[in-house]
Amino acid sequence: MIDLNNSNFPEIKNLDLLAKHVVEGFITGIHKSPFHGFSVEFLEHKLYNKGESTRHIDWKLFAKTEKLYTKKYEEETNLRCHIVIDNSASMHFPFSSNTTHDNLNKVGFSCVAAAALSEILKRQRDAIGLSIYSDHYEFYTPEKGSERHRKMIVNQLEKLMLAKSSFSTDTYEYLHQIAQKIHRRSLIFLFTDMFQTTKNEDELFDALRHLKYNKHEVVLFHTYDMELEFNFNFENTPKKYQDVETGEEINIYPENIKTHYKNLVNVFFENLKNKCLQYKIDYVPVNIHEGYDKILLTYLISRRNFL
Repeated sequence: MIDLNNSNFPEIKNLDLLAKHVVEGFITGIHKSPFHGFSVEFLEHKLYNKGESTRHIDWKLFAKTEKLYTKKYEEETNLRCHIVIDNSASMHFPFSSNTTHDNLNKVGFSCVAAAALSEILKRQRDAIGLSIYSDHYEFYTPEKGSERHRKMIVNQLEKLMLAKSSFSTDTYEYLHQIAQKIHRRSLIFLFTDMFQTTKNEDELFDALRHLKYNKHEVVLFHTYDMELEFNFNFENTPKKYQDVETGEEINIYPENIKTHYKNLVNVFFENLKNKCLQYKIDYVPVNIHEGYDKILLTYLISRRNFL
């Protein structure tokens, strides 16, 4: 739902630079954390494991670090990643008149996260593709690894952040189309709030299972605003709220329905998690105000398991 009394749309500039800052901050943090073993900058090397052939040990690196690393070649490390973004009207919530990179709506957050993923994919020499959908299939580009291709994707993400959307969505229909376009085994990241006009949950998860066809790995980033969409923390004055995808309106005092609303949302989240577990889809709920580390770390974990 949106508060009709606050309906300005966000703006943000220089997404590529912002993505680089996000990734640099993440790398700095990961090197200080228990996850420092992940390869972020050392794409071409991996730690030598006892029993492996010594043929590919980098002795020059050993002289500098006193640790044994073996060289990893491009065919060993290349991964294909396809990012899918829901651009329905509900993804443009919450609306704000003072939007910064710390105060984004769901589609804006997804675009920054996707741009950061494109930056870290570039450093890993992995290929990236992008799909955007709402009530139609808005954009598609296949997975490629060139810098020119990456910049084109970031430019498309910038346009998406600045655009308005009044579209509803039937997620399952366009996920089927996306699945048919991705022919080679890929890691697929889907950014969506899971709000849709259809009530048929089975059709949605049939589409998610279709994404796993050809041995793809699927990660569902369930994007939401914790304070407003989960906790329903609105000022307790009578206001008109509107479902941005169906147009339905209701006049309420938020406190009158808050407890019941939160119970329903908890059930909604739990059902999504269980369904994803059933179909072996990685379910990652992402509060848009908690930063991007969870998303980038999910990529690294998924990448390590995928190769």
